[in-house]
Amino acid sequence: MIRRNEDIVIEDVRPQLDNGRFPIKRLEGEVVRVSANIFKGGTDVLEACVVFRPCGSVEWIENPMKPLANDLWIGEFRVGVPGSYEYSVTAWVNPYLSWLKNIRRWLSVKEDVGADLLDGIKILEGARARASVAQAEKIRGAIEAVEQAEQQQVLEFLEDKELLEALRATQLRKAQVFYTKSLRLIVDRRIAGFASWYEMFPRSQGTVAGKSGTFEDCARRLGDLAAMGFDVVYLTPIHPIGVTNRRGRNNSPVAAEGDPGSPWAIGGVEGGHTSVHPDLGGIEGFKEFLSKAKSLGIEVALDLAFQCSPDHPYVKEHPEWFYHRQDGSIRYAENPPKRYPDVYPLNFDCEDWESLWNELKKVVLFWIDVGVKTFRVDNPHTKPFGFWEWLIEEVKSQHPDVVFLSEAFTKPKVMYYLSKLGFSQSYTYFTWKNYNWEIEQYFTELSNQEITEFFRPMLFTNTPDILPYVLQNGGRPAFEIRVILASTLSSLYGIYSGYELCENEAVAGKEEYLNSEKYEIKIRDWDKPGNIKPLIAKLNWIRKENPALQNFRNILFCEVNNPNIVFYCRWDDEIRNVIMVAVNVNPFQTHEAWVRVPVSKFGLNPDETYRVRDLLTDVTYFWKGERNYVRLDPWTQPAHILLLERS
Repeated sequence: MIRRNEDIVIEDVRPQLDNGRFPIKRLEGEVVRVSANIFKGGTDVLEACVVFRPCGSVEWIENPMKPLANDLWIGEFRVGVPGSYEYSVTAWVNPYLSWLKNIRRWLSVKEDVGADLLDGIKILEGARARASVAQAEKIRGAIEAVEQAEQQQVLEFLEDKELLEALRATQLRKAQVFYTKSLRLIVDRRIAGFASWYEMFPRSQGTVAGKSGTFEDCARRLGDLAAMGFDVVYLTPIHPIGVTNRRGRNNSPVAAEGDPGSPWAIGGVEGGHTSVHPDLGGIEGFKEFLSKAKSLGIEVALDLAFQCSPDHPYVKEHPEWFYHRQDGSIRYAENPPKRYPDVYPLNFDCEDWESLWNELKKVVLFWIDVGVKTFRVDNPHTKPFGFWEWLIEEVKSQHPDVVFLSEAFTKPKVMYYLSKLGFSQSYTYFTWKNYNWEIEQYFTELSNQEITEFFRPMLFTNTPDILPYVLQNGGRPAFEIRVILASTLSSLYGIYSGYELCENEAVAGKEEYLNSEKYEIKIRDWDKPGNIKPLIAKLNWIRKENPALQNFRNILFCEVNNPNIVFYCRWDDEIRNVIMVAVNVNPFQTHEAWVRVPVSKFGLNPDETYRVRDLLTDVTYFWKGERNYVRLDPWTQPAHILLLERS
């Protein structure tokens, strides 16, 4: 079979994921930079564009690409509102520029180009016939000038900028080809890529011991969270809690009278996943809380935990949605050697799976209608991949501004795959990365360009399930060090309530909280002496004032001659805002080091003196060249967050 008009080759188009299987991700207003290898046989001059459009739109929007060395072409486009987009690359032969290139060469060696000029005039006449009145007049003038000018003068008219613009607008794209596929792009709200999260149990926001707090109590805490600069408050499950097999304090298998149970044992006589625990104030109380949060510029995230207590309405109404043992009983959750008799996992592969999946979609849509646009998803890696890809696509087709955070502490490839399937953000292993070399290796991996196309790392310092050993043993310095790292290593980070009070009472030998809030109601003094609320507020202010800390893609770890200190640089796309961070990761000892600044990257001369201002202390230092000295005391100043100040 003979194929024509396929001599132009477009290959190695980037970015794309898994040969176009999955969409890349961007935030609204961001620029997508596209590259491709584009070439053809012969000497024809090519032109190329990157094309994009919202999915479902008919018209492509075109932005020109520029050729670089070795047939590499670069182009870009800026995305708009949240939603699904597609993009591709197209290229074609420009007959006029191909002809003009030869004219230049011949004239450079003083060849006679009389006959060749006639070919060019024919191209111009064809363009004139397709042109607007103004364009046609410009082309007509060029034709007359070429006909009357001396041969060595014709380039002055043929290369006229306005003429080239008129010809580009009227050209017939000879042998035009498109890349073999349209690539997909998901655009999310800005909060999907830059936000500070605060996790709290609503029932622990009250002031009376043993009595559940309400959404009214939660609303009163919002001022404190806004003052600390948090963008998102994440609530643990707010639904009714089952009574059957309820867990007691410290995960005791038998609950005492008054024990509230785990919020993740969802469902009771009061309802299931679309109901609110009556002690919290019901759905109307929740709506008032949402309104108060919105007035303070705080978004509310809900926990999406697709599991049930034995008392959940689904158990009676749809027993077929659960796993059954040979004796006919419903199987409770197990993670050997642990057993969780207060929780029944759903069987996503049951015979009636379509009804189950659609019911769970209704749950998400219900809360969206109430006003929730962000969901933290509990243990998504324990459910089928196909379910998440379907659910997220279904939800975002109706509500493209919804954000899904994946709480998947599991194998790296599984975490990455969940992000490819559609999760907006993901938990990470940051909680266990304590040493200089661990931090460098892990975040160098996460900031790899291919991974940043789909994976947005959320750094939680702690969770209700995890109290890291460094926080158990390192005292207040450890809490300060870890929140400084979390807030400057990624554009997304969060703390679980109690962190600001440096709570670190643990179960002996385990990374678990003693007297865990998962099984009891906590009453706290939120202004307890020794708290680190001022530091957290300062960090969140620094993040909002510096674009360098709002984009995860730009991070570089630099040489330091002391393994107890980590030193890294962050910058914005224009390299106008440059932040350098030095952190003593040892909470027990003072350490000093020489750090190497990549001065050439930031437009500085190797021997130049420049100012850096510590945004934590407002102290200015004068550094010179690459090698500079830092000394960090974990009790007085565990870190520098340095802003490069240009004259």
